Amino acid sequence: MAFARQDYIAPWWTYWLHNFPHINFNFHAVDNTFKPEEVNYQQSLVVLACVAVGGLGLTFLPLAVYWSWLCFSRRKRGEETKTPDACCVTWAAVVTGLVICTAVGVGFYGNSETNDGVYQLTYSLYSANHTLGGIDSLASSALTDMQGQLKEHLARLDEIFSPRRDYTQTLRFIEKMADNIVQQLTALPNSSKAREDLATVANRAGHIEHYRWLAYLLLLILDLLICLLTCLGLAKQSRWLLSVIMAFGVLTLALSWASLGLDTAAAVGTSDLCVSPDKFIVNRTKTFLTEDVVHYYLYCSQSLASPFQQSLTIFQRSLTTMQIQVQGLLQFSLAVFPTAERDLLGIQRLLNSTESGLHQLTVLLDCRSLHKDYLDGLVGLCYDGVEGVLYLCLFSLLAAAAFCVMLCAIPRSFSLLVSRDGDHDVDEEDPFNPRAQRMAAYGSNRSNVHSFCSYSSSLGSQGSLQPPMPTSSGTPAPEYMNQSMLFGGIPQYENVPLIGRGSPPPSYSPSMRNTYLSMTDAQIRPCGRDFQV
Repeated sequence: MAFARQDYIAPWWTYWLHNFPHINFNFHAVDNTFKPEEVNYQQSLVVLACVAVGGLGLTFLPLAVYWSWLCFSRRKRGEETKTPDACCVTWAAVVTGLVICTAVGVGFYGNSETNDGVYQLTYSLYSANHTLGGIDSLASSALTDMQGQLKEHLARLDEIFSPRRDYTQTLRFIEKMADNIVQQLTALPNSSKAREDLATVANRAGHIEHYRWLAYLLLLILDLLICLLTCLGLAKQSRWLLSVIMAFGVLTLALSWASLGLDTAAAVGTSDLCVSPDKFIVNRTKTFLTEDVVHYYLYCSQSLASPFQQSLTIFQRSLTTMQIQVQGLLQFSLAVFPTAERDLLGIQRLLNSTESGLHQLTVLLDCRSLHKDYLDGLVGLCYDGVEGVLYLCLFSLLAAAAFCVMLCAIPRSFSLLVSRDGDHDVDEEDPFNPRAQRMAAYGSNRSNVHSFCSYSSSLGSQGSLQPPMPTSSGTPAPEYMNQSMLFGGIPQYENVPLIGRGSPPPSYSPSMRNTYLSMTDAQIRPCGRDFQV
């Protein structure tokens, strides 16, 4: 049956996902109607997941080619220019960090939206299950009262009123009205099957959502942690840390594509349900609910009459008639049969409680409560839920792209890392190079000793240095020779007489000695050296 919904409109993204091709394992087109119990429909969702996961292979193929090219390429070191490569690695790290942070933000939002949608769905299912449970409870309670306690009271009154035929006929009439009520209560649809289905779906959805939310939370934290460790590894130039990050990057890349496949299949299957939910509900409940009952709860229009109106009317009229008859017996029979008062009052209390249950049953059988739960569940699933899954798909794509760039940049950074005992060539423009930072800090100190370095360089540029003149052990060394002790035994400042070098010694004065003694470590550092004294 086809009905036009006036109160629910599926969002546009569900129609877009609903139009995705549905193909089974034999590459045959499958109807996109939501039929989770059919094998062909299940295969079509698996194919969609595999197509998305196939992107993992298309990603690893270029990465394998690029890594092979890096391993087997043998360029000469003298022909390499480190500055452009270092800048590329730096910018790649910056862009990767920004993309991963953006992807993590999108992932947190999508994970929260999906959780909110599933929570709203499960809450609606539990609420509908509670309503149906209330209907069953009230109906079973009324049946117990009519078939149990009322029968017992009538049996005792029949013995008491046996001498009076008119009173016994009144009891027979009350019993007939009770049978009418039992008949109407029995005619109500049995919702035990619907309650079982609702409870199963709600429990399963809540259980799956709990682990899904936790898994995505851990994946988001892992992505963010890998981004931070990558920046730390490049800043510290730690090869082992970058190697560990490479392994985790490959794992996270695989998880990103796998999550994309699962999210795609889940979004398409949910959209198939959201586009035509009424058709699925009708097919699902046709074995234990009539068409008019399902139509009444799905659409809940004011123009639609309740299918339970006739049963409730008969119930009310029968109950009112029974109350009138019991009131008459209480008024006229107690003067003759005082022992009947207890049973008559018991019947009266029973009928009053049954009438109260009838009013509650009428409210619960009204379509507005269950219809509201139905719409709330659809809105939570099709709006918040599917929208959140789409944001999770976007997160997976951004994370996969970012980790592809990272897996290309980290192997290239291995050749740019400066070993501790290797080359001293430093890229001063690389912000991740700590040696460049130290050299920048030392630059200001070197400018303070420019004249001293120039003087030392002029001394070292002499054509040849004559060996020091032998001195007798009893003759004390000249005071200017003792100044070499200030330099900690550095070879450039050994006890070599300046006269032996072919140039006269500089003029000496106590003020010059005090100047040398007040020099800092940075000022007496020899030119061309980076070590500390």
